[in-house]
Amino acid sequence: MGEIVLIRHGQANSHARSEADYDRLSDLGHDQAAWLGQWLRDHEPPFDAVLSGTLRRHRETAAAMEVEAAADSRLNEMDYFNLGQALQEVHGVPMPAADGFPAHVPQVMRAWHAAEIQGEESFSAFEDRITAILTEAAEPGRRVLCVTSGGVIGMALRHVLGLDPDRLAHVLLPILNTSIHRFHIRPAGMILAQFNAVPHLDAPDRAATRTHY
Repeated sequence: MGEIVLIRHGQANSHARSEADYDRLSDLGHDQAAWLGQWLRDHEPPFDAVLSGTLRRHRETAAAMEVEAAADSRLNEMDYFNLGQALQEVHGVPMPAADGFPAHVPQVMRAWHAAEIQGEESFSAFEDRITAILTEAAEPGRRVLCVTSGGVIGMALRHVLGLDPDRLAHVLLPILNTSIHRFHIRPAGMILAQFNAVPHLDAPDRAATRTHY
């Protein structure tokens, strides 16, 4: 049996109003990634391959985890800030404050999927590149670790579970920084084996370090 383990990056700049400003880890994000790296060394056998998106927050997460990762831009996140701006221009829905994302994300996913809005790429182009890298990584007997973003993890779940845009939005919202998502590779295809695990943050004294953004 093969395995693909997807890791979301550590907490980034949650006060940003643009993709460029968002793309760096906070001090807590560095700590989260370091704790995760130690947990993996203590509890997981070595991986056959380690991949990372090319965004700064991906590279900083891999560095703090102390893993050497090959760069693959197919693991890069959707450009949510641009999609949010497009939603405002087309449908008059403004970018929300932090507590408004549970309502905002489903609207973005529906409009993007319907090709009513587009950022740097279409929904189908984003889906195709995530599906392509998952298909390449899914080899029996091979374990692959990928450092990536929440939207990529959500699209992987859509691929495996057949999620519609609303359900895709619903799985995106709870994804924690430095969370673990595990897929097993079987002859019949990929199956979800673990979602949103943060064993490195389970200790009571780390409860306040569990973040969504």
